[in-house]
Amino acid sequence: MSNYFDETAAHLGELIPGNDPALLRYYALLVVTTGENTPREHVHDAWSAWRTVTRPDHPSLAPFDELTEQVKAYDDPYVDAIRQVAAERALVTADSRQP
Repeated sequence: MSNYFDETAAHLGELIPGNDPALLRYYALLVVTTGENTPREHVHDAWSAWRTVTRPDHPSLAPFDELTEQVKAYDDPYVDAIRQVAAERALVTADSRQP
């Protein structure tokens, strides 16, 4: 049985393939909460929450502003995907409200 959260995570997985479904659920939370305005920092925080469980000794488990620009850039494709899915969801919601 599928739900809106898993559907959102699956859509993200189409745009950013090869990711753990658990990570995609964290990103789906950003789609539904901060949507098109999701900042890179939130994406890193979501990744950090997931990575804390999967590899707690990862060197990038640090506050976003302490990371190098090179490491911060790893979040960019995820930011783009989250914003894209959020924008698509907004269009669907707007279309469903029209008579």
